[in-house]
Amino acid sequence: MTRGPAGRGSLLQRRDGAPAIPGSWSGPGPTAARQPPMTARFGSSHIRLWIALVLAAVVVGTLGYVVIEGWAPLDALYMTVITVTTVGYREVGTLGDAGRIWTMLLAVVGVGLLFGFVGVVAESLVVEATSGKREARRMAREVDGLSGHVVLCGYGRVGSTVARELRHDGEAVVVIDVLPESLQRARGDGFLVVGGDATDDATLRAAGIERARGLITTVDSDAKNVYVILSARAFNPSLFVVGRANAAGADARLMQAGADRVVSPYTMAGHRIAGLAMRPRVVDYIDAALSHGELAFSLEEVTAREGDSVAGRTVGELREDGIFTLAIVPPTGGYAANPRPERRVVAGEILIVSGSAAIVAALRDG
Repeated sequence: MTRGPAGRGSLLQRRDGAPAIPGSWSGPGPTAARQPPMTARFGSSHIRLWIALVLAAVVVGTLGYVVIEGWAPLDALYMTVITVTTVGYREVGTLGDAGRIWTMLLAVVGVGLLFGFVGVVAESLVVEATSGKREARRMAREVDGLSGHVVLCGYGRVGSTVARELRHDGEAVVVIDVLPESLQRARGDGFLVVGGDATDDATLRAAGIERARGLITTVDSDAKNVYVILSARAFNPSLFVVGRANAAGADARLMQAGADRVVSPYTMAGHRIAGLAMRPRVVDYIDAALSHGELAFSLEEVTAREGDSVAGRTVGELREDGIFTLAIVPPTGGYAANPRPERRVVAGEILIVSGSAAIVAALRDG
């Protein structure tokens, strides 16, 4: 049996228009999908240029000894190498004035090549450390190794709250945002980030959208949310997509674009305020059951799978184990609220259950 991230309200909408089940997407957690590709190092072009200069100095130096001193090619090569590398071994033969001048020139060239290479490497390391590119490459490698993660578009007030909730539920999250300050906050909070516009296909690919199992877009522009959903669906049709609706009537457009659930923060806030005014104890109970505090009870959803500890058992048998079934959602949709004790659970059904935190956790993870 599996469970998705816990929901935070009943105002989610499904694509078929029915009320949503909080946390209704299920699947395996993040896993290492493949080895990350090697990335190009800083200063690779400089290193290639340095190698070319060294080879050119060796070739020219060897020819010089052959022409000036009349040495054999191997002796000339040996003399050139020990001079350019500043090793300083014994000379191959007696040098004339022209040979000594040639040797001094090669020694100066060798020292220049040595210190030039050290300077290039030092500059590359400093630029790499101060520009943040090393951290960006590290995050890119980690994202490349993820599968079954959640891509979160937008790290504002809503997005940051969503990211924290998902992380508490054990989900791997990759944050996409175009604002540097939002990316910095996400990095500081310990999330993997991809800088760029979520409507750009390259940005979605960089976030591993093709290997993700969920997409949540909380951008404060309905048009952008629609575009993100359309692009994500093209890359990964099996994604479970949750979209944020900002304006009235935007939920229908998000559904048409391919969102599985749509959330309107303003409508949700209004319903919550009304609920607190009319049924404060009910709202408090649900909040406590869905919170992450150290509570004695919990409210969760589990999906019955063939061969697990739920499928094939009756509601009464589950109750004897301390699991209270509040409702059953069949694959066709709808709710079977307060099912009778003799009701048998069928594989593929979703159970809304309540019980002690320990028992519910064992049922969820089992």
